[in-house]
Amino acid sequence: MNLAHNDPIPDHVPENLIEREFPLIGSTITTEDPYARIIPDACEGPDIAFVPHMRPDGGHAWILRRHQDIRNVYDDTEHFSNKGFSSLAKVVGEHWQLIPAEQDPPEHTFYRQLLNPIFSPGAMAKMEDVVRDAARECLEGMADRNECEFIQEFSFPFPVGVFLDLVGLPKERMPDFQRWANSIIQSNGDIAKVQYGVREAANYLRQVIEERKAEPGDDLISFAIRADVNGRKMNDEELLGYAFNFFIGGLDTVTAHINNFMRHLANHPQQQRELRENPDKIRMAVEELMRAFAAVTTYRTCKKETQLCGTTIREGDQVAMITTLAGRDGEAFENPHEVILDRNPKHVSFATGPHHCLGVHLARRELRIALEEILKTLPEFRLKEGVPIESQAGIIIQPRNLPLVWSSY
Repeated sequence: MNLAHNDPIPDHVPENLIEREFPLIGSTITTEDPYARIIPDACEGPDIAFVPHMRPDGGHAWILRRHQDIRNVYDDTEHFSNKGFSSLAKVVGEHWQLIPAEQDPPEHTFYRQLLNPIFSPGAMAKMEDVVRDAARECLEGMADRNECEFIQEFSFPFPVGVFLDLVGLPKERMPDFQRWANSIIQSNGDIAKVQYGVREAANYLRQVIEERKAEPGDDLISFAIRADVNGRKMNDEELLGYAFNFFIGGLDTVTAHINNFMRHLANHPQQQRELRENPDKIRMAVEELMRAFAAVTTYRTCKKETQLCGTTIREGDQVAMITTLAGRDGEAFENPHEVILDRNPKHVSFATGPHHCLGVHLARRELRIALEEILKTLPEFRLKEGVPIESQAGIIIQPRNLPLVWSSY
């Protein structure tokens, strides 16, 4: 990947909208809790701004601060494209795309028509026991101790376990998938780490695809091999992009949000107690926590000149879809930096419009069940004193380590 640090600012960008000190860029690492000061500060400024080197590859991008403006771009497939926003294949010199995440209509529509029934609320309800078993397996024996490193012991292996079940892969491969996902998500700007994670995961998934072609089973990869998309079968690059989308899409979002939820609850024992005493409130609380701790930025490419907030966006311009800013928009949410567990907000943390997260019903189930099982299993937890917590504050916002302690009964 060629870092674009020397790319000039386009001539059509007004000087007064260039924001050179925006904090949530690329692979920023901080020892602060990003949601305490950095993100409230990032929410201040003009409704639209142009941030140099905003993208992980060093490229520039527009940012939007208003919830409604971000929602409008999500809905606007005439002017904005999803193609290649992750750049994962590009990192290793390949050309496959995440399916359906990096597709535009009409192709995107064909893939969603195929996959929507599989990820419908009714279908995901049948995953309840699988998800709960995965959570309980991670928590087994944990309460007998007095502490844990939460990310390594729960928030990484938990969604990986669910993913492995969906695609019919052995749990023995969990350490490999954790290592590959870690290299991609927690690269700290090291492109070699990203390349390693993408290459290893892609090569393994290629091998699995070939095995499933020979001996199909009852899993999502076998389903894709058998399926017709607009009257044809998927080719090998499409099958890889499809499998890789499930791998990376189901891990970064769920892991990051669980980490942020747990850090908040560890620092707010009163709200932790409220959910322990009223587990029926967890479902609604997940929506408020998703709003307040939205963690993911994706990108759109302008494919036809348009206007945003009275500003010209030219063909080829990048727009950063920062769900964190959307969730903290004071025009959309009263007291946006306060967590109100029964607020029940309409957020865009799973995106919206045609690209509304395919796995949203599974992700919500994973987040809810994670909190239910953790609060049922572990005594009241808090952050371990004296251990610095390092956090990502870029395209994914989350702690990189989360030491929790509690007193055993």
